[in-house]
Amino acid sequence: MKKFDPATAIASLKHFGEFGDVNPSITDSSTFTFLGANTMEGTFHGETQGCFLYSRHWNPTNRMLSEALAAMEGTEAAWVTGSGMGAITTALLQLVNAGDHIVSSITTYGGTYAFLKNWLPKINVEVTFVNPTKLEDIEKAIRPNTKIIYTESISNPLLQISDIPEMAKIAKAHNVKLMVDNTFSPMILAPYRLGADVVVYSMTKFINGKNDCVAGAICADEAFINSLIDVNSGTAMLLGPVLDPLRSSSILKNLHTLHLRMRQHSKNAMYLAEKFTELGLRVSYPGLPSHQGHELLKTLMNPQFGFGGMIAIDVKTAEKANRLMEIMQQQGVGYLAVSLGYFKTLFSNSGKSTSSEVPEDIQAEMGMSPGLIRFSVGLDNDIEQTYEIILACMTELNMINS
Repeated sequence: MKKFDPATAIASLKHFGEFGDVNPSITDSSTFTFLGANTMEGTFHGETQGCFLYSRHWNPTNRMLSEALAAMEGTEAAWVTGSGMGAITTALLQLVNAGDHIVSSITTYGGTYAFLKNWLPKINVEVTFVNPTKLEDIEKAIRPNTKIIYTESISNPLLQISDIPEMAKIAKAHNVKLMVDNTFSPMILAPYRLGADVVVYSMTKFINGKNDCVAGAICADEAFINSLIDVNSGTAMLLGPVLDPLRSSSILKNLHTLHLRMRQHSKNAMYLAEKFTELGLRVSYPGLPSHQGHELLKTLMNPQFGFGGMIAIDVKTAEKANRLMEIMQQQGVGYLAVSLGYFKTLFSNSGKSTSSEVPEDIQAEMGMSPGLIRFSVGLDNDIEQTYEIILACMTELNMINS
């Protein structure tokens, strides 16, 4: 059987513009004309194919981006949203009702954790948090009213690896859906092909790669995507988290270079991870043999794209982390900023930023050090020079032996 290649799947799509443009046309319209009243009525009822109703439902430009994302993931369909959280909340809310239950990885993006922990109880949906690397804990947490197992393929910020095929077996055995956030590892992992039911993304990050917009995506089978946009009960249609087609157009162009960018992100991250390890730092990077999930990831991944662009190091205290990040920014290593997947290196102290919604006692339970620095390694052409600057910064702060 031929190996799945997400980059080739995207490149194989034929998306022409209205006048034969090599770039697809942008449909800058919120509403669409019908030649017959019966066609409009049928479209509202979901009975008419090939017609566009209203851009909150479908837009031709959004559909082309969705088709490319579905090709990348190996799903039947996809739908794009105005943010990553828009994708996550829309997909979750489509699958649960009051009185239902979710089993979630405890190590998730802070905004996701806050939604699961603080917001869902408002509608009487309970969530049990578990260590995603302990499959027995996942199975024990399932109840008769459980509807979803939620995890991140590579967790934020601890970079734990989810065993998606085994999680999928547990989900199917209990008739629940497995939802996976694959934001950290597009192309590297294809969760749907590994058994997940729904895959969500913050396209703000690696997929777009320029930090010039926020956007999200939901990839799944056609039945689930159609349920999202149902005019009577679909969360995508009724909550209105749609992505602007102008942004869809720019993201679609950027998607065609994702395979090249992921390779360079991964190459640079591996170099820094190995150098940091040689310094005696506590380093978490899935590409290192010392990483707990290294062997697992090797069995799941598309190896041509590397192990990803995310690294975490532990300098023990938030004070040391802050001093190091400030001087790294001053010396041109990159930016002290949240987010990831940018062409420049970004770094932040996760416990005080992107995971600050998680209480400190829970951070400790997760194994998140107060001094954890998350690096989103950029596309530097001379990563060796970047490392030398980081080394000089650490030496100046007496973090290592000179």
